[in-house]
Amino acid sequence: MTPTTVLTIAGSDSGGGAGIQADLKVFAALGAYGTSVLTAVTAQNTRGVNAVLPLPPRTVTEQLDSVLADFAVRAVKTGMLGTPAVADVVAGAAKAGRLPHLVVDPVLVATSGHRLGVVAAVERLLPYARVATPNCAEAAALTGHPVTTVGEMVEAAQALTAGGPEFVVVTGGDVDADGESVDVLAGGGTTTLLRAPRVDTRHSHGTGCSFSAAIAVRLAAGDPVPVAVATAKEYVTRALTGGRGWELGAGRGPLDHFGWSR
Repeated sequence: MTPTTVLTIAGSDSGGGAGIQADLKVFAALGAYGTSVLTAVTAQNTRGVNAVLPLPPRTVTEQLDSVLADFAVRAVKTGMLGTPAVADVVAGAAKAGRLPHLVVDPVLVATSGHRLGVVAAVERLLPYARVATPNCAEAAALTGHPVTTVGEMVEAAQALTAGGPEFVVVTGGDVDADGESVDVLAGGGTTTLLRAPRVDTRHSHGTGCSFSAAIAVRLAAGDPVPVAVATAKEYVTRALTGGRGWELGAGRGPLDHFGWSR
């Protein structure tokens, strides 16, 4: 049986825990065939990002055209876009209807604190998103208001849906809600709190990339957005749990994408 094809448009992580590398691992782990369009090359590891080289918009366009001309892509996720010019390329393809079930992970700042994107680049793409998945820091940057509590997450998710995305998930991995990890899903006229036990681990590198990639796989498979988001949250919780005892690198390590620690 031919697998479903999913596309990631994102930057490379030389440490393999986030970005294109993490996305392709998630696609494979969940049974999809992964294709990719690279927007930037980074020099990074578990301790931080040391350098970022954005690719020219023409190079991004050529990759995108090549993939879409030959593969029946069923869903697309974006990560690090790097520059407004690259975002314009991707937004143009989305506006033309070439990027089905678009999941926008607005990668603005790495876990290490290194700035990887600009708000203007992400804003170009939000009107075409089926789902946007900002974390609290990214939601704050996009709304211009602090997002440090579950209540503020709700407000941010609802405000961002007014900007174009059909659904917004504000992820709360950095907000300790009485021992739970709470994500807020807004869209379709409702707001839902998704809860899971908080995983005690420092190995969370690539969590946002993995979450959005998992949503894209489930949308490609035909799941409605609420089901896709809930399933993706369950997957990431398992991946965090599996990798919490690993010693890969000296900093924030990667997730157990393939369930090796079961």
